This record gives sequence, C-alpha cells and structure tokens, in this order.
Amino acid sequence: MDLTTFLIQLLNGVQYGLLLFLVSSGLTLVFGIMGIINIAHGSFYMIGAYLAWSLTGALGNFWIALPAGILLSVMIGMLLEWLVIRWLYRRDHLYQVLLTYGLILVFEELRSVIWGDDVRGVNVPQILSASIRLTDNQSYPVYRLWISGICLVVAALMYWVIAKTRLGMVIRAGASNREMVQSLGINIQVVYRIVFAAGLTLAALAGMIAAPVSAVFPGMGNQILIICFVVVVIGGMGSVKGALIASLLIGLVDTFGKVVTLEIGGFKVLPELSSMTVYVLMAAILLWRPEGLFGRKL
Repeated sequence: MDLTTFLIQLLNGVQYGLLLFLVSSGLTLVFGIMGIINIAHGSFYMIGAYLAWSLTGALGNFWIALPAGILLSVMIGMLLEWLVIRWLYRRDHLYQVLLTYGLILVFEELRSVIWGDDVRGVNVPQILSASIRLTDNQSYPVYRLWISGICLVVAALMYWVIAKTRLGMVIRAGASNREMVQSLGINIQVVYRIVFAAGLTLAALAGMIAAPVSAVFPGMGNQILIICFVVVVIGGMGSVKGALIASLLIGLVDTFGKVVTLEIGGFKVLPELSSMTVYVLMAAILLWRPEGLFGRKL
C-alpha cells in the first residue's frame, strides 16, 4: 500500500468513525443519563436519511432541508418521549427492549407507507461536489471532509454543553441522582425529554449528512444499530468520550480490514474476514477492561 492510498483509507476510516460517533453518542447519552436501552435508535438514523431525501426534493435545496430536518427531528423526539419513553423510566430493561423493538416495526411500516420501499439517493450539494487531487489518478471528495468537520463541531458542542453549561450540570446531576434533582425544584421530566430529543436528533443528523454518500434504503437503521452498540460497549456505558474513541477505533479497524491483505498459511485472513475485525477488537478490549475503555468499574 503506497502512501497516497494509506492517506485515503485513513481519511475514510476517520470519516466513518466520526459518523458512527454522531449516531452512537445519542445512544450512549440516552442510556447513560436516562437509563433507557433504546434499540430503536438506528431507526432515527434511517428517518434522518429519508427526511434529507424528501425535504431536499420538496424544498429544492439541501442546505434548507438540513435545518428543517433537524427541527422535525427535535419535534419527533419530544413527542415520542412524551407518548412512549417516559413510561419506561422505572421499568426493567426487558420492558424497554420489547417496547423499543416494537418501535422499530412501527417506524419500518410508517417508512413504507410514507416513502415507499424503493432505494433513494440524495445528490451531493454543488458547493461541496469537488474533489481534492492527491495524485494524477487519485482524489478525495470534499464532501467527506465536510462530514468529518461537522462531526467534530458537534462533538465539541456536546462537550461544551455537558461540561460547561448549567443545562449540562443539571443533566449530569440527573444521571447521578434523579430524586435529589427533583427535590431542588428542577423538573427532571423536562430534562429527560431534552436529552432524548437530542439523542434522536444526533442520529437523524448523521443520517441526513450521510445520505448524499450512501443509498437511502429500507432497513438501513438496523445495520448501523448493531455497530453502534459495539461502540457503546467498547467505549463504556454512558461515556461520550468513550464513544468518540471507540468510534474512531472501529472506523479505522473496519476500513483498513477491508483493504489490507494478510495471509496466514496461504489463506487470506484479510479482507475475507474483515467483517469479524470489529468484533475481535471488542472481545480483546472487554477481556482487558470488562467495563469498556471509559466505563465505570462494575
């Protein structure tokens, strides 16, 4: 592998990892702060992608569709928490899994009714359609760099909100002791509604910005859900920093696992078995730290 190819794959791995972080950070926020195991989280990624496709077609501009989709995602998150999720706070995890699995089925049926079952596509915005030439025959899309930049901005904003603002202080306190926060006169229900809407919106935003570089198709949320749970397990339950590190690790391992050739005894281990590399990484980390990289010790 020459230096240029290595650089391209490195950028691809980082971009994929940062996109994973955008989805998995919402999942780890909801679990770490609210204690909810939401296996319907991948459906919000799918909803975001379909919103990008339909709103871009309706409004004629991706840059208008993006904030419109974010606003709709926040509203959906608020409504869903009020209608469904708030009844799960004091329930066992089994109830949470069963109910959120039911939400997956509901969302898939609604997607079929509203948008149909065809594979869709979103055009890359014209202003970001160029590529950076690396060699005479190799280049890298500007849009992929923009995706990485947006994910980094969101990560920095999340850190600022959680660590530096009054809302973040209330969120951290609510995660530690719900009853104490309520005794101080703070409506913890409103805080949880904000957190859930934020987690849903992060997943939907990831789907919206990923739509121009990947197909928009039924069941796409189920594929990313599994890998997001791997991110949460590796990074540590409830740790946003852990989700970021784990996402980057998985992005790099998965990307290079598909392009690096490794032979053992004449048998090609990579890339034929590249789909296993992420789970081998998870097993290795859990053997070393069962609570994950930044999780609390059990």
